[in-house]
Amino acid sequence: MDSPKEHIAPTPGQLIIARLERLDVWSLSYVFIGIIGLGFLFTFYDIFDINVSFIQTCVDLKPGCTPENALGALPYPVVLNLAGYVVGTLVLSPYADKVGRRNMLLITMLITGLGSLYNALAPGYVNFNIARVITGIGIGADLAIVNTYINEVAPRRARAKFTTIIFIMSALGAFVGIWLGLILTTPSTPWPLGLPFAVAGPGFANGWRWMYGVGALLALVAIVLRVQLPESPRWLIGHGRVREADEVVSAMESRAVRHGDLREPVLADAAALPPPPSKMPYRDLFTSPLYLRRIVLLFAVWFIGYITVYAYASGFTSILTALRFPPPEAGVIAAVGTIGFVAEAIIMSFLVEKLERRFWLPIGAAVTIIGGILIAAAGTTITVSFIGAILIFAGFNLWVSPTYALTAESFPTRARTTGFALVDGVGHIGGGIGVLVIAPFLPHMSVFWAFMLISVFIVVASILVQFTPHTRNRPLDVISP
Repeated sequence: MDSPKEHIAPTPGQLIIARLERLDVWSLSYVFIGIIGLGFLFTFYDIFDINVSFIQTCVDLKPGCTPENALGALPYPVVLNLAGYVVGTLVLSPYADKVGRRNMLLITMLITGLGSLYNALAPGYVNFNIARVITGIGIGADLAIVNTYINEVAPRRARAKFTTIIFIMSALGAFVGIWLGLILTTPSTPWPLGLPFAVAGPGFANGWRWMYGVGALLALVAIVLRVQLPESPRWLIGHGRVREADEVVSAMESRAVRHGDLREPVLADAAALPPPPSKMPYRDLFTSPLYLRRIVLLFAVWFIGYITVYAYASGFTSILTALRFPPPEAGVIAAVGTIGFVAEAIIMSFLVEKLERRFWLPIGAAVTIIGGILIAAAGTTITVSFIGAILIFAGFNLWVSPTYALTAESFPTRARTTGFALVDGVGHIGGGIGVLVIAPFLPHMSVFWAFMLISVFIVVASILVQFTPHTRNRPLDVISP
């Protein structure tokens, strides 16, 4: 005799999730990839623009600052930016679980743009640091919401792939941030020790302000375009807005069918509908032993890994300068390194779904270490330093995008943005501590041991991540009920 369970008719919400799970291709407008990615572009532009430009900022705003001692002042804006990041992601991200992903994406980008504009106009070093806090508040929440949104609208078999495709825009943001910094904030120097067309000098000592002004403009463009994004159908279902979810999924199906016939929805793929969201997403996570374990583990992964990531992302030029590389040469090495970031993102968009997310992280750590060894061995051979920098940027960013996908997959729809915010957002404290604690030791170390010290943290994080759940090609509501 059949069990009573088999006679219970599926709810409209279950049917919509099953229809969503059967989609095997990106089923929103391809324009939306660029719109979502533009937010990533701005976010990583802001993270990386301080890398080269900070030396000029410090000399311009902070009495007694020189290119040689700028590394000592770098931890403060980096740590304060990350403090804002933590506050923003913990306070604002849960609202995305309450009021919707799209609405909060507009608010977070507005805050970020205002912070960048404040940076551009900052009259002194204190105001510069306050502006970094405001920008961090917006960026922290924005990254959590963007990764959640991608995870909920991308096809099941390609969640990491589309996270990585959009991560290409992050790479472009980092590329523009560092190269623009090299042009606007370093003096003209013959290649390859600098850029002959760089414009900084006695008559142009505020190129760093123009950089943050560009960031504010990018944020404005992102806000205007994000208005077009549809709401996540998973979020709509969780909040009882089934008709709106059906409209979004129907539009997605009409696009998907252009690539071939759709298979029949399988209710087993959808699993049972998750519980409705509570008024306190944090409670949903901390009262569950499953999600509490995941929070502890993923927080450790991000906290430790970000020590390496932020040392390179925000401080690479200052680190090289502290290790007695001339500032223009240090800037050029960092700028060339961003080529590795762009190349990695493009290549990984084709490969990332070939392996489980967690298996990519040790590969990224190994590539990062090899890059550091090459720079240490390069001596005066600038070409070898370039190759090393390319590998460093490729390696630590190869680590990031699969971990973004894994983190968003590890929490339930009702609290996905909140869960991501907890582990990634608070994990950024590791980046701040890394820059603050490690920076004073680096000038007293050899280049080799300096790079090994910075890179060892990403190795530890890559070991810890092996204890996370299998998520590739599994329904979100099965991974995280």
